[in-house]
Amino acid sequence: MSQPAVVALARLGGMLLIALLTACAAPAPPPSRPAPPPAPPSVSTPAAPQPGVPAAPAPQPKLRGWERPYEVFGERYHPLQDHEGFVEEGVASWYGPDFHGKKTSNGEIYDMHAMTAAHRILPLGIHVKVTNLRNGREVVLRLNDRGPFAKGRIIDLSYAAARELEVVGPGTAPVRVEALGYRQTDAAGRVSYQAPRTWEVENYSVQIGAFTVLENAQRLADQMRRQEGYSVIQQGYVGGQLFYRVRAGKFSSLAAADAATLRFESQGFGGSFVVAMD
Repeated sequence: MSQPAVVALARLGGMLLIALLTACAAPAPPPSRPAPPPAPPSVSTPAAPQPGVPAAPAPQPKLRGWERPYEVFGERYHPLQDHEGFVEEGVASWYGPDFHGKKTSNGEIYDMHAMTAAHRILPLGIHVKVTNLRNGREVVLRLNDRGPFAKGRIIDLSYAAARELEVVGPGTAPVRVEALGYRQTDAAGRVSYQAPRTWEVENYSVQIGAFTVLENAQRLADQMRRQEGYSVIQQGYVGGQLFYRVRAGKFSSLAAADAATLRFESQGFGGSFVVAMD
């Protein structure tokens, strides 16, 4: 074989070898993608209720003492939390001297000469209109006590209310009771009634003393305004005698008012007790 033929054959073999090596080589990897941005922090959401599994009940507001169910003479009563639209007709009675000066269900002292009444289930503190169905006379009263518990009676009137309705003599009378709500008076003296914003919050105060001399009551009230930031004087008759009752402090819960009562007693104001404010 001539020298040029040998050279050509060698070149051809090299080219075939390069082609074979190129065909067997692994393909180059594709360009890599940029990493995805980090996911935003997850926001936890309440798990959806599972079929057949009851949802957890909503928390209920804590009831005050006179809002809770109670039992008298073996019968259980469930006080209403809402008075709107409440109207009933039945027999009214009245209570007087035997209860005068004693505590009512909301902590006040019963004054038979004040325009108040007792009802078994309506919210205490609201006002009601009571109409004597025999003579058409009517009065507006504030509820501050529970009762009556005599069969067939729907409301117990104070002596003053019974006198206005002409119930004192006969002792009972057919009446209509209409729930009005909490009483408020605007700057012009106009009176209106409305439901409270919430049943969970109530204003309480503590009665720390009662005086027959106004100056003594004023002196204590001034002292309590400096000490507690709030104090008022309420007038009321007991046994025909006018008393000036000093109330001190304003509290948004019965527990706080009870604690304040113990504090006042430790300061020498024995016989202090909680009262609900209008």
